[in-house]
Parts: sequence; structure tokens; C-alpha cells
Amino acid sequence: MSIPSHPAKWWHSLGDGMIRCDLCPRHCHIQNEHFGYCRVRFAKNGSLFTIVYGDCSGFALDPIEKKPLFHFLPGSNTFSFGTASCNMGCVFCQNWRITKESCEEVLVSEATPEAIAEAAKENNCASVSFTYNEPTISLEYLLDTAHNCHQLGIRTVAVTNGYISKEARHDCYSAVDAANIDLKGFSEKFYQNYCKASLKPVLETLDYVANQTQTWLEVTTLLIPGANDSNSEIEAMTKWLVGNLGPHVPLHFSAFHPAYELSGIQSTPAATLLRARDIAKKNGIHHVYTGNILESKTQATYCSECKKIVIERDGFRTQSVFLTDGKCHHCQAPLAGIFMRQKKPS
Repeated sequence: MSIPSHPAKWWHSLGDGMIRCDLCPRHCHIQNEHFGYCRVRFAKNGSLFTIVYGDCSGFALDPIEKKPLFHFLPGSNTFSFGTASCNMGCVFCQNWRITKESCEEVLVSEATPEAIAEAAKENNCASVSFTYNEPTISLEYLLDTAHNCHQLGIRTVAVTNGYISKEARHDCYSAVDAANIDLKGFSEKFYQNYCKASLKPVLETLDYVANQTQTWLEVTTLLIPGANDSNSEIEAMTKWLVGNLGPHVPLHFSAFHPAYELSGIQSTPAATLLRARDIAKKNGIHHVYTGNILESKTQATYCSECKKIVIERDGFRTQSVFLTDGKCHHCQAPLAGIFMRQKKPS
């Protein structure tokens, strides 16, 4: 067996050829010539390697709103790419063909960090997004790509589950300019039964990003009928978000569609998302959005002071922006986010 590809970071030796991976909260103990849980970290002769560095599962030019990020460079395009696999075991995974199948089947393209940055520049993208699968497990690739992007004036985005170790958090969020973190539910039971993971490290990541970094943060929760959509869970979650992250961090409630091991569950009714939005707004979150349903009113951004629309959207496309230097045209109140200089609509 001769698998090693690129030297990994965030690990230490336990002796006798055993490695402890320090990249995510699993802290896998990996025997020689074996993989960790994520299936991309491989131990060989007392060292750890990543097998996905420079290999991609696909590329796309997307509106930044598709990540979803509604308060980060609205109306701009992002160059999206990902690798393969994941460090969670979500039974409802919407991208399961990329995260659950073998890396050999999924990784179809080679791309150096330099090539990705150049491609983004050539396509007039304001940012590069690490998406499709969990970017944490290919953090070495992310860091080198982010470095090359920043040299060209291109910003970077992580679409992530937030399941990262304390040892790696600083390195990751020093490199990305914005992140959308999936808060998949708000109970340990849900995370254990549906994600094969734990809630606590995700909450720690959210708190860290919001309060100790310059990374712009938005949060997404996929609401699954009968699993994580109760009033009590949404109440508890939104109160925690306001109390720990602040009312200005945008929250996206997204509709579940049958997938992977939950193919027999119905799609989330629009009424569930609207109910969750009402609870979140009642508990003080300024900007609450709905996704995977057609509802323009709940995809628009409203000024938290005068309550008038400052960003109009049609699906994932920004239509009108009523901001100048991040301030509302109607009342001059600042809008939380990172915005390009906007001209007043004629």
C-alpha cells in the first residue's frame, strides 16, 4: 500500500507507529497504513498525510448568495470548489455522493492552490469558496489556496459544519474572510443520532468565530420534519445565538429535501421555515432568512432600524441594493456585513 500524498499538519505521535490526528474533535487514533474517520488522513511510517491535497470534486461559478451568504459582497460571484468526504456522518446529507463515496470515485480534477486563485481572477470572482464537502478535512489545501487568493486580492469563504479542533481553529479562521457554519440542530441527541458527532464543539466554533476573529459569520440550519424542527428546540437555539453571537449574525433556515438515508421523510413545509423565522425574530435576531423555498419576502434584507428593504433578491440573485458604504439609504443606519461600494439605484 503506497497512498501518502501531502504531509498533514495538526497531529502528534503516540508511539509504536500510532498517530493522533488533532484536526477535528474526533482526535482519531490512526494505526500505520490506516485512515482516520474522514477517510482522507492516512498514517504511514510514523507520519500523517492528506490524500486530497490538490484534488477536486468539481468547480462552479456561483452567486455568493448560494453559499448562503447574504451580507458578504452581495451580488458578487464566487469560485466554488471542494474535495471529498467529511468528518461527520450525517444521515440526511444533501451532498452524499461527494461526502460518502470513495475519494477515488469523487476526485476528478487536479488543481493547485495557485491555479484556483488564477481561475477565480480570470472569471472576475470576488471570492473563492471551499464548499461541496467539509473543508476542515483538507485544511492544508485551504490554507495554501487562501494565501494565493489573498495575494491576488480575492477573498475566501468556508462553507463548513464547524466541527474543528481547538488546535486548528485559529489557523483556519485566520485564513478565511467569511464562513457559513451549519448548526445542524440544538441537542446532543440530534448530533449523535443524525450526525455521528457532538454539538458542543460546533457551539465553541461559532462562539470563537463570532467573538475572536475578523471572519464574517452567517449560520444555517436545515430543518428536518420531526427531527430538529420543534418550537422548543428553535426557541433554545435562537436564544443561544443571540446571547452568544449577537443579534446581528444572520441566520438561514433551509428546507430539507429527502436524501441519503432519510429519503423516506417528506420535504420541509414552507410553513415550518416561516414559523422558525418568526421565533428567531421574536428572540431578537435581526436578519433571518429562508432557503430552498420560493419566498422573496423572507430572502430580502431589511434595515434593523427603519425596517425597510435594503437588499432585494430573486432566489440566489441580488436584484437591488439600497446601501452606500454599508449604510441604509433610507435612514443611514449601518448594516452588519462586508459590502463592496454600492451606488444608489437610479
